[in-house]
Amino acid sequence: MKLIVGLGNPEAKYAGTRHNIGFEVIDHLAKMHGGSFSSGRGNYRFAKITCPGGPLLLVKPMTYMNLSGQAVVAAMNFYKFSREQLLVVCDDVNIPLGSVRMRAKGSAGGQNGLKNIILSLGSEEFARLRVGVGQEQMPASLSSFVLSKFVEDEKPTVDRVVAVCHEAVLAFASMGVEYAMTNFNRAGI
Repeated sequence: MKLIVGLGNPEAKYAGTRHNIGFEVIDHLAKMHGGSFSSGRGNYRFAKITCPGGPLLLVKPMTYMNLSGQAVVAAMNFYKFSREQLLVVCDDVNIPLGSVRMRAKGSAGGQNGLKNIILSLGSEEFARLRVGVGQEQMPASLSSFVLSKFVEDEKPTVDRVVAVCHEAVLAFASMGVEYAMTNFNRAGI
């Protein structure tokens, strides 16, 4: 089994925002594979699904972005996951909208949810799938930007990238992070 964590903020007002693209990917996986969410043994919601790569535990932290590590550690401890079984899906303002980048490990790159997970785990050694939400001209207020909703003409790109992320997660689960990196790291979907 693999642990797939999508980052986002739990309140309805954050649905459809750039920061919640991780939640969108997790929701898409659950919908496509018949999963339904329940409260976890910690501050997270989870769904178990079975897909071609094997069983996945999908997790959405309810801690808000900046404390995501609490939920990740709680789920890992309860279900006895190792860092090698973990994949975190999150937004990245440093790459263009529609681009995806799978990495086996690395720094937070300014993403506060990743930063808290690294702090909570005491390690950068876990896979992450960064989903581009950036623009060529970034606004002055980064927090306002990531908490803004996608505009209408961006939605087709968001739908395409969520579908590609779905396939990348399945590739990670069945073939491993190196295979997923080779086959899914791309710009401009």
